[in-house]
Parts: sequence; structure tokens; C-alpha cells
Amino acid sequence: MIVWYYNVLLIIAFLVTVAYSIAWRHRYDVHLTLVFVVSCIMEIGYALLAWSKDIGAAVVATKVVFLGGCFLAPFMLIAVLNLCKMKTLKFVRVGLYALSTVVYVGALSIGECGIFYKSFSFETVGGAGRLTDKVYGPLHPWYYIMLLGETMAIIVVLVYCYFRKRNVTRWNLVMFAVPEIVSVFAFFSSRAIDSAYETFPLSVVMGLVIYLIIAFRLSLYDVVGNVLVSVAENGQTGVAAFDTKFRFLGSNETAKDVFPGLPKLRIDGTANEIDDESCRVMIGFVNDFAKDPSKDTAVYETGGRYYNIMISNLMDGKRKVGYYLLMTDDTENRKYIALLDNYNNDLLNEVKSKTENLVNIHNRLIMGMATMVESRDNSTGGHIMRTSTVVKILTAEMKRDNVLNKPYSFYENLVKAAPMHDLGKVAVDDVILRKPGKFTDEEFAMMKMHAAEGARIIDKILDGTDDEEFRKIATNVAHYHHERWDGSGYPEGLKGEEIPIEARIMAIADVYDALVSKRVYKERMSFEQADRIILEGMGNQFDSSLKPYYVAVRPRLEAYYSSLAEY
Repeated sequence: MIVWYYNVLLIIAFLVTVAYSIAWRHRYDVHLTLVFVVSCIMEIGYALLAWSKDIGAAVVATKVVFLGGCFLAPFMLIAVLNLCKMKTLKFVRVGLYALSTVVYVGALSIGECGIFYKSFSFETVGGAGRLTDKVYGPLHPWYYIMLLGETMAIIVVLVYCYFRKRNVTRWNLVMFAVPEIVSVFAFFSSRAIDSAYETFPLSVVMGLVIYLIIAFRLSLYDVVGNVLVSVAENGQTGVAAFDTKFRFLGSNETAKDVFPGLPKLRIDGTANEIDDESCRVMIGFVNDFAKDPSKDTAVYETGGRYYNIMISNLMDGKRKVGYYLLMTDDTENRKYIALLDNYNNDLLNEVKSKTENLVNIHNRLIMGMATMVESRDNSTGGHIMRTSTVVKILTAEMKRDNVLNKPYSFYENLVKAAPMHDLGKVAVDDVILRKPGKFTDEEFAMMKMHAAEGARIIDKILDGTDDEEFRKIATNVAHYHHERWDGSGYPEGLKGEEIPIEARIMAIADVYDALVSKRVYKERMSFEQADRIILEGMGNQFDSSLKPYYVAVRPRLEAYYSSLAEY
């Protein structure tokens, strides 16, 4: 029965660690992961000790137990310091690891010399082996001193952060403190009470369960972190996030300017805990959206300025974990609208003229935004202008027989939308965008976000436009130009005719330019090499029905690129 006690603890520890690995996120602190690892090692040691049938096996098992015991506390201390966003000096970490290593080296001497255990014996109780009659050596007291010191440091840090820090959730602090206190009590009570059922390994397993709950909560903050990263921290768009119980998860600096009460909110706190009207208004927006998803927009006025508020679900994969708000300053636009409302009938012609000018300015702004995005990417100089020309050449050929049965406005809008296809790169970090070499899997995953982000930006920019056809084409071009005919593209893995025709045309222009142009990570290909790749891609990467148009315009494409001074 005693053996099964330790076996069950080992199984639970293993299952909890597997569950943690499933919940793991790249932003997790490595020391929290090490806590799970060394805890499992400790439980393995206790199980091996219970299974041992002679003193040699019991000594080996005890050494395994001490491997976890010597390193669990320092890993936990550093994990707590990192959670509390308290900088740990390098020499402190090195000192903690060095002390743990020295003590563990002493534990490895058990059975060899008397610096840790001077003497001991072996007995079997209820079928479980254990070491008894232990006489401690001079190094063993340092094991107790190390455990007590590191545990007290953890408690002090947790208490300090509970009362002094707002950027750390109190819920996590309390959850970290409970297993620490219980483990210390269990550790020393197990040594004071001679029992075959040690309570310390049980307290370690209970702690792992609590840390798993904390890990699931941290995965929520990881989602919020991705949302905050996707919006420039000091840009024109504010963002704030709340969980499904309307508890505060985080915000950027712009949001704090819009809602001045945000800096007063503690992470995981609610607007009710502070006396601030702006936070109550914001929670009201979220609450209205939670009850009726159609109420996903609102207008907020403060200090003489107007802000458009957009509320959306915060998702972790397919699981809804909360809500986030996007805030954009709409003051100037509203002033302009108010000015238009005051015009009388005598100014209608002038308004029409002004509107036409605004449309031109709008189009130039869009082109300017695309050029700005391109200027951040040191691998695509001139890309948007060249791809726009390629699209223009392709669509000119398509209009000859118009097998696609599209109105001429379709082709004109496609040419106009082509420069906007990479607009979503504005949300990609410069470190990734300007990287000269191959992306890591994580970097490529972030780069792929530009397609959906570009569609979202364009959709918002063109919201309310009279030209619904252009809005749809521009959004589709940005969203789906990296989809592949065989379904292996991104962001949604669309296949065949599920991909809008405008995106299929854009894909040929985008890839052709990438092949024949020089990039920081490659030289330009010859026209013959590029042509072979495009033709081989027909039917898997590209829509094969577009092949006749590409073949027909190939001489014009080569002539166009040959006319450029540099590409």
C-alpha cells in the first residue's frame, strides 16, 4: 500500500506535467518549466526509494530525490521574481545555482563518505524501502538552511508584490504562496514525524496542480500579449483587454490616454475597485457587447476629442478567453462631417469638387501607406509598383476575350488595389521584416499574420466607401494573395475556386516579381528560370486557367523588367 502511495503521486505528477506541456506558450518563463521537470524527478526518486529492496538501490533513489530537492527552490524563486517583473542580477542566479550544486554534490557522496550522511541503515516497512537511523554530516545542515532561506525569499517577494505592484495579478501571487507554505510545513513535519507516508512529495504534487492552474491563466496573458504586439505600443490605436469576467488583462499607452483610469487598475482587477468613471464606461461597452455581439462599435468623447471604439472577442485558437477594445481618434473626421452638414445648397457643386479631391487624396494616402510599409522592408524595394504593373499587363490581356465574364470596373479596381496587397506588414515587427536570412518557424508564423491584418486594415480604411466593389477586391487581394490552388497556402488554406479570382491573379504577379527581382537574401533569377517555376506551379500553386494569359504576356513582362534601371 505504501509503494502504491508513491506510485500514484508519480503518475499524477507526470500527468500534470504533460498537461502543462500542452498549455505551454513561448512566453512562459523557463524556470517555471524547470519546476515541473525537477518535481517529476523528485517524485521518481521517492517511487524508486519505495521500490528499493536493498541499501544500494535505496541510496541511488535518495540521490535522485535530492536532485529535485536541491534545485526546486531556486528555480521557483527565480520564476517568482520573473513573474513579478523584478530583475534578477546574474551573480544572484549564479550564486543560487552554485549553492544548490555544492549541496547536491554532497548528496551524491551518500554511501561514499560522511560529509552528508555519516551513517544510515536500510529497512522495509509495508513493502516499501527507506533509509533510517541517519546521522547527518557537516554539509547536510546547509541543505536545510538553503531551503529555508530560498523559501523565505519567495514569500517575501510574493508579499511585497501583493501590496506594492499593480502589473501582477494578486490571484497568481496567492496561488504561488499557498504551495510554498504547505511544502515547507510538510517537509519539516515529515522529518519530525517518523512515518512511511511522507507528506512532502504529496505537497509537491499539490503544488504542481496549482502551478498548472496558474499556467492556464498565463496562457491567457500570452494571447493578450500577442494582441498588444500587433498594435504599435505608442501608435495612434489604443488597445485594452479583459477576460470573460471583465477583469483587466493589459493595455498599451495610447489606451491609457483615452481612458485615464486604466493606469490605476491592477492586473486582474475590475473597474469596481477604483473610483473612475472612464473605466466604468469602458466596462459598460464590453458588457453591452457580451450581451449583444452586434454592439461591437461605440463612440467615446473625452476632453473635447472623439474616439471610435471597436469591441471584439479575444480568442485563443477557437476558445473565447475574453474581449479587447481598439480605440482610434475620430475627432478630425467628425469635425469635417460637421462642417459638411453646415453647407447649404449653394455649395453643393463645390462640395462635389472637394469630394473628388478627397478621393484623390485618399487614393494617394493609400499608396503612401503602401510605400511606407515597403520602406520598412529592406527586401522589397519597388515591389508594389512592379507588381501593380504586372497586374495591369495581365488584366489588359484578360479584357481582350473576357472569358472571366467580369465588368471592366473589376480589372480597373484590381489594378488600383494591387499596391495594397502587403499593407498588413505595417503590423509586423521591424526585426522580422528586415531580417536578411531565413525565418524561424515562429518568425514566419508572425510574418504570415500580415495577410489577415492587411485585410482588416483595408476593410476599416474603406469602411463606408461608395465603391463596394473596390473595397471587396482590395480586401480579398490583401487577405488571400498567399493562398495556393492546392490548399497549402495561408492564412486560411483555401483551395481552388474558394480563392477569389482577384487574389489568384495577384498571386502570379507577386511571385513573378519575387523571382526575377533581387532581394537581400538572393540574387534575381533569369526570366527563363522564373518562367519555368511559374509554369510548374500552374495547377498546384496557381490557377491553371490563368496560364494562357501569363504565357501571352510573358514577352511584355520581360520587356518591362528589362526596361527598369534596377529591380
